[in-house]
Amino acid sequence: MKHLWEQTRSFPPGVQLMMANQFAINLAFYMLMPYLAAHLSDGLGLAAWAVGLVLGVRNFSQQGMFLIGGTLADRLGHKVPIMAGCLLRTLGFALLGWVDDLPALIAASAATGFAGALFNPAVRAYLAAEAGERRVDAFATFNVYYQGGMLLGPLVGLGLLAADFRLVCTVAAGIFAVLTLLQWRSLPTPGRRTRPADGQDGVLAQWRSVVANRPFLLFSAAMIGSYVLTFQVYLALPLAATDALGAEGTAVTSGLFVISAAVAVVGQLRLTGWAKERWRPSEALVRGLAAMGLAFVPLALCPRGSSTAVLVALVAAVVLLAAGSAIVYPFEMDTVVALSGNRLVATHYGLYNSVSGLGITLGNLGTGALWDYAHRHDATWLTWAALTATGTVCAAAVAALARTGWLTAPQPQSRPAAA
Repeated sequence: MKHLWEQTRSFPPGVQLMMANQFAINLAFYMLMPYLAAHLSDGLGLAAWAVGLVLGVRNFSQQGMFLIGGTLADRLGHKVPIMAGCLLRTLGFALLGWVDDLPALIAASAATGFAGALFNPAVRAYLAAEAGERRVDAFATFNVYYQGGMLLGPLVGLGLLAADFRLVCTVAAGIFAVLTLLQWRSLPTPGRRTRPADGQDGVLAQWRSVVANRPFLLFSAAMIGSYVLTFQVYLALPLAATDALGAEGTAVTSGLFVISAAVAVVGQLRLTGWAKERWRPSEALVRGLAAMGLAFVPLALCPRGSSTAVLVALVAAVVLLAAGSAIVYPFEMDTVVALSGNRLVATHYGLYNSVSGLGITLGNLGTGALWDYAHRHDATWLTWAALTATGTVCAAAVAALARTGWLTAPQPQSRPAAA
């Protein structure tokens, strides 16, 4: 903790604010979201299709709108979308606890999703701008706070849930209300704004400028597999835990979430420092991606009938997956900024998040279908082999981009002028 505190204090106040901001965002989000489905189905008596609709609207309104959020951040400055996102989460979370009809719940869910699309690209772009040459260290420290919020959020929510679900929603909304006021008072006004290189000030010109960035698009496509692998903490690993351990699988799954976040919180700064000393950024990306793929090898090799062996393999998979992801994340975020040429950074982040979100959706469909097929044919190793291959292909793609010069940053542009 002392190392984390010293590292945090070494950054400018604006960077420190974004780190505290992200911790509070994740704390509030994860103290509510893990329990929302149960509230909708058991508390409000909604049908399963309605629960799926409410949750699906939140995911779509976030993943599908990241490009819009990034575009607004580059056009209006970082402060406006960050504040707007926090304010929307305040309203959306309050509604989720105090309304019970489906249209209002859908509207609240859409608001919470679009809120994430507003502030996520803006926060990362602001962090990159203020951290300067220390972007890798800044994103590594940022991820500690990100994961810390994920780790504590469900525990706080569980304690409040003992009283009432409305209390959970009210406290979460209150946190976002405080964040809104904090951004209003502390973030510089009007923030930074950048324009397309050709001087056109239209949104379409802004998007064309980003879409024309071929190295960035290739890198985005190459990294899709990493997001598919990371999401298996929510899909394939819980399926394996339930398959092997039955009713105890739910408790094991909760433990896996805790282990994953704890590895990032405890190991992120050490892993980043260790990687920086030994490897170039592209080498850190390749090795981290390879480690994420190898995380599923223990599950492919362990005997399916042994509950103990499966449990050990699950823990090993989560630890290696979290460690590989911790190595990848700061270099990945830094590479996006480098490939943007320090122009339209938030728009680049927005498109990058949208591409990864689409990849997660398609990857989950493929993983789920393969799991069903493998389970029917008593060949669950196929799922783990496919996920290992995904990590290998992803690492090979990034290595190929680095080897051919596609990960070389464009010629630096002048620092964007204040709007």
